[in-house]
Amino acid sequence: MNVPVLNVVLVEPEIPPNTGAVGRLCAATRARLHLVEPLGFKIDDRALKRAGLDYWPHLDWRTWPNFETLQASGEGQGRYWFFTTKATRLYSEVAYAPGDFLVFGRESKGLPEALLATHPEGCVTVPILHPAVRSLNLSTAVGIGLYEGLRQIGFGK
Repeated sequence: MNVPVLNVVLVEPEIPPNTGAVGRLCAATRARLHLVEPLGFKIDDRALKRAGLDYWPHLDWRTWPNFETLQASGEGQGRYWFFTTKATRLYSEVAYAPGDFLVFGRESKGLPEALLATHPEGCVTVPILHPAVRSLNLSTAVGIGLYEGLRQIGFGK
C-alpha cells in the first residue's frame, strides 16, 4: 500500500463499533490506522467487523504493543497531534502536513496524562459548546480531525 496521507492512532480503544467506524473512515480516506494495545476487544471481534462492514480488508492498519514502540518504529516522519478535552488550542489552529499522526485516547479516559504532559505543544481539542457534555464519540472526533487535516493538505491530491 502507498504511504498514507495521514495516520490515525487509537491508544487503547475499548469499544469495537467505535474502532470499526474509525477503520471504515480510514479506509475511505486512505489514512493508516494504528491501534495501540491493550485493546478492549479481539481484532476478530464480530462487532468490530460489523461496524467496518466489508471495508476492513481495504484498511491499511497496524497494531503496536505500546505508544513508545510506535514512535520508535520510524513509521512515518510526521508530527503527532494529541486530541484531548484538556487542551485549549483548537484542532483547526494547527497546520497539518502529509504523514502527520492524529492521536486519540480510549473512550472512558482519553489519552494518558503522562503522554499529554510529555507533548504539550502537540495537544489540540475539538470544542464542546455545552458544559454538560464532557466528550464526543471517538469516531466523531476522529472524523472531525481527519477531515480537517485532509482539507488542509488538499485531500491527498
